[in-house]
Amino acid sequence: MEKVTKSSGNVFEDLGFDALESENLKLRAQLMRELETLIHHQRLTQSDASELLGIQQSRVSDLVRGKIDRFSIDMLVKLLAKTGRHIEIKVKRNAA
Repeated sequence: MEKVTKSSGNVFEDLGFDALESENLKLRAQLMRELETLIHHQRLTQSDASELLGIQQSRVSDLVRGKIDRFSIDMLVKLLAKTGRHIEIKVKRNAA
């Protein structure tokens, strides 16, 4: 029988990243997923997305392929703002 471990709610923490890095990766993944969903739902080609976002098509390819290491939080926020999205960040204390 396989051993099942309950998730912490942050897959990056579960994979062994330290708390600071796992929070950063989690936030970047959420922002990237929002951009990828927008591209998909609007049926944009990579060329169209490149024009909308003001980046090279190769960067759009990196985005839709989930190459998280190539994007900072700052860059992802700027890209979302270019699509007319309003970004809110909430900060909460960890449960003790």
